[in-house]
Amino acid sequence: MYRTEQFEADLMELGITLTAEQIQKFIRYYEMLTEWNEVMNLTAITDYDEVMKKHFIDSLSLVKAYDLSGDISVIDIGTGAGFPGLPLKIAFPNLKITLLDSLQKRVKFLNAVIEELSLTNIETIHGRAEDYAKPSLLREKFDLCVSRAVANMTTLSEFCLPFVKVGGMFISYKSEKVTEEMKQAEKAIAILGGKVKSQTEIYLPDSDIYRNLFAIEKVAACPKKYPRKAGLPAKEPLPLHGI
Repeated sequence: MYRTEQFEADLMELGITLTAEQIQKFIRYYEMLTEWNEVMNLTAITDYDEVMKKHFIDSLSLVKAYDLSGDISVIDIGTGAGFPGLPLKIAFPNLKITLLDSLQKRVKFLNAVIEELSLTNIETIHGRAEDYAKPSLLREKFDLCVSRAVANMTTLSEFCLPFVKVGGMFISYKSEKVTEEMKQAEKAIAILGGKVKSQTEIYLPDSDIYRNLFAIEKVAACPKKYPRKAGLPAKEPLPLHGI
């Protein structure tokens, strides 16, 4: 039997109310995460309380930076074990979610969770962001792009902004203050059709865990030559690569 009092208190602090069924889905997700983690590398965090806080609550902290009510299409780039996309889907069933990851075994895990939890209006894609942002595929199809991936903002922006509709938003979850990193990324963001809108600095409920949610608005269509071919955005970030 899992205790849910702390999880529910944390949710309340974020302004989120879940049904008993939704809470049970989070618990089953946790169980599957730890079960599958024994045979593949999904997460270094396996303790129940830590997963609830550092993965689930962290993923849901997006509510502090973005209104998730309404019919919103969301793509999660480099979703890994499903963060933040799966927790967002469980808590906000209205969202239409696409989870993209480059490793087939992780996508297999995600599909198993989706089936087990009977989630609808959610799909997985095995592939690289650079390949799926092409005009014939998923380019500028989403209201919101999210990523908890560990990469600098210049590289992440080239991965993510091409997926966002003009007028939409890309939000990056960061675990540290990244003032200098954002300053370096501003030129690349502008080239890609984006504009830094806000940063929301928070501590996860009842913890000293710092989060910085960077919101970048898509103000113009992304030039056709971006993103560059697989590997280049990380290897040669735009300011270094030159325009």
